Amino acid sequence: MSATSMGTALHAEWTKLRTVAGTGWLLLAAAVLTAGLSAASLAATRCPAGNCGVDATKLSLTGVQLGQAVVAMLAVLAVSNEYSTGMIHTTLTAMPRRTTVLAAKATILTSAVLMAAPVGVLGSVLAGRLILPGHGFTTARGYPPLSIGDGPTLRAAAGSVLYLALIALLSVGIATLVRDSAAAIGTVLGLLYLFPIVLQVVTDPTLKRHLQQIAPSNAGLTIQATVDLHSLPIGPWAGLGVLAAWAAGALLAGGALLHLRDA
Repeated sequence: MSATSMGTALHAEWTKLRTVAGTGWLLLAAAVLTAGLSAASLAATRCPAGNCGVDATKLSLTGVQLGQAVVAMLAVLAVSNEYSTGMIHTTLTAMPRRTTVLAAKATILTSAVLMAAPVGVLGSVLAGRLILPGHGFTTARGYPPLSIGDGPTLRAAAGSVLYLALIALLSVGIATLVRDSAAAIGTVLGLLYLFPIVLQVVTDPTLKRHLQQIAPSNAGLTIQATVDLHSLPIGPWAGLGVLAAWAAGALLAGGALLHLRDA
């Protein structure tokens, strides 16, 4: 893959992404919904007395669980729309190196998410700093005001941004595999939301722990934990690594099928 061909592919994918109707609105929605759901969750939670056993940082980042759905839809539509409109034929004629096309698309989409995600995540942390003290989460009860300057909070916030970027990559890979937008969105959302629901009905503790260690959202979201880390099924960075493995696997499988089948 030459630098020139990659540069051309990146420019083409950036042009397509910014000219597609709805891209900007979806990125804005991802940021707003992330911060909005976090604020709503914080407003509904109170600590009436003593230490309530709540991870204040993780609670403040609850909105990521909604923002990820918008990120997934954006990434899927960016890929599948080319198949539904037939534009993929033009893309692959202009850029025959299919791996380059997929790499450029993944890079541009991830870059776009990395611009929007920090807005939603920082808004969530700010909401936690402003709302929690008035709901009983005070310094006297062991809850100092949330601050990005605090190491665990910084790791949780930065990790949440990376989490959303990995969701974008996972979605690009699945959309390349499936090609149909409805099926791809259903597959991604099933992995993110249905898998955790299924886990709730697993009664064997050992099996449940193993499943939590490999489930993409369960493992990935451990990056937000800042207390009782020893009790987690998997460590924060290891959990994010599991999600990265899911994303890499989806991209590799999608890239392989992109080579083997007709557009």
